[in-house]
Order: sequence, then structure tokens, then C-alpha cells
Amino acid sequence: MCNSRDMTIKMVLLLTENETMRPTPDVRDLVDMAVTAEAAGFDAVMISEHVVLGPRANEHGLPENPRDYAMPGNQDPATIWPSQLVLASAVAQATSTLRIILGAMITPLHHPLIIAKDLGTLDRLSGGRLIVQPTVSWHEDEYRALGVDFSKRGAILDEQLEILRRAWTAGSGNPFSFHGEHFDFDDIWMEPQPATPGGPPMWFGGSHVHGALARRLAEFGCGWNHLGAMSDDDLDALAQSLAKRGRSLDDIEWVGGTRGIFSDASLPSPLAPVLATIDPQVERGFHTICIKPAQFIDEMEDFPSFCAQVMEYAAKFD
Repeated sequence: MCNSRDMTIKMVLLLTENETMRPTPDVRDLVDMAVTAEAAGFDAVMISEHVVLGPRANEHGLPENPRDYAMPGNQDPATIWPSQLVLASAVAQATSTLRIILGAMITPLHHPLIIAKDLGTLDRLSGGRLIVQPTVSWHEDEYRALGVDFSKRGAILDEQLEILRRAWTAGSGNPFSFHGEHFDFDDIWMEPQPATPGGPPMWFGGSHVHGALARRLAEFGCGWNHLGAMSDDDLDALAQSLAKRGRSLDDIEWVGGTRGIFSDASLPSPLAPVLATIDPQVERGFHTICIKPAQFIDEMEDFPSFCAQVMEYAAKFD
């Protein structure tokens, strides 16, 4: 279920990918970070997913600065990726207002009925604060390890999205069925239903807008989380796909982000010039902004001050 577009500035803290901070945050520390972010005024935390990584996870080479974003092919196979759902459940219990974004949930690696059950339960546990960003991801080794056909991941996701919709719109006490190439079942009940009518909102994202992605967003999506700078052509492609289904860009949440400016591979980025890059994004229409703390601080003890500085800057848009 999509909410009407909110023009207030909402800051999203990337909770995973922060292992360059010292001491290295363990899973419990990540929950504490979410609590601190909520108290500072952050709108949401994002938790990304890999189940496993294989030897080709770093086939493009590691980032020059280890504080930079985890991207396709630049990750040490030993990168720490806690269980997305377990961590999100702990955050849901420890907070009361934060939205909890399952960023880059690699949906084809999971059975859709288990996803429907887990996400519906987590949405209810959080009081309707859950957002899900399904993706097919990029790492073939991961698919091979889990016995899922990498070449069919897009078709699998398409069926999963329809199954999730049916599971979450059948209504409490009602069965639903599905007959597809990858999943097939008759007359099953899925309880409990999510707290959010129709199920948690879904975001979609990527480094560019292609046909399948635009179609999924238009049919199922409530938000667009673009990786990197978004071109006018990308926006036009999204607008056209949405228009085919009687929707517009005003129906979805535009999610932007920040990226560290590294002058030295051994040092974190200064914060002030990166925060200044939020302004042109806001002017363009992006009102939800993601930020990764490990790009700017190396010490866990500096995290509360970092949160305060970010939210002080965001307050100027009020």
C-alpha cells in the first residue's frame, strides 16, 4: 500500500556496510545504532542482504577506499552481512517510529510463501513500519550455492511479486492459488496478514532503468531507489511506465543518496561537502536521502555526533 507522496526531507541510515568503524559493530551494536538514529530524528534504517558470497564477489577489485559502498563485484567474500530478517526483527522491537527498509532483498533466493509469511509477520511486529526492496541481484556464485538458476532470476521474481500480492490481498481467513512456471499451488491460507493493508510498500532500484524494472515499479512499487545520479532519460522511462498503469511519478517516493568524497584511501570523507549534495537532489524532487556513516567516521564513539550533524543539516529544509 503506497502512501501519498511526502515532501518533507527524510533521512535513511544504512545500517549494514559499516565494518570499517572501530570497534567493528556487531549485530547487537547495529540495533543500538538504529536506536540512536531514531532518537536523533532519522526516518528510517536500511538493511541490505547477501546470504553468502563466493570467490567472484571481488572480481572487479576492492574499492580504493574501504569505506566506499559495497557494489557488484567489489566485495571481499568475507564481508559481514547479518541475516536481514533477524536483524530487522530486532530493530523493530527496539524502536517505535523508524521505518525499516529491507534494501536489496534478493527475493529469488527465497521461496515466496516463506517470504510472504516472514514479511507479513515482521510488518505486524513493527506496526506497519516495514518497506521491502526486492531485487534479483548480481552474484551468480550466491545463486549457485543455493541451487537457484541465475539465468531465470527475473522470471522467478515476477512470479514471486504476484504471489506476494495475492497472499497479502486475499484477506484474513481467505485462501489463494497460483499456477506458474516456477511456483504452483492451490487453495492455501496465509496468516497472519500484514499490518499494512495490501502488504508492506515495495521499493525498486538499480543503476539504470530498464524495461523489466520500470514495469515492476509501475505494477507493484511505491518507491524508486536509484543507484547513483539519475538521468532525465531514466525519469522519463519511469514516467512512461507508470502512465501506462494510470500512475505518475508523484505516486512514488524518490530515494536519493550521498557518497563520500575521498581524497585519501586511508581517510574518511569530510561530511559538510557531501551534505551539500543533498540540496540539488531536493530541488529535483528527491525527498528521501540515504547516508552511510562509515564513509564519514571511523570510530563508533563518534556515531551520535554524526547523527546529530546530519539531522541538523536536514532540518534546514523544514
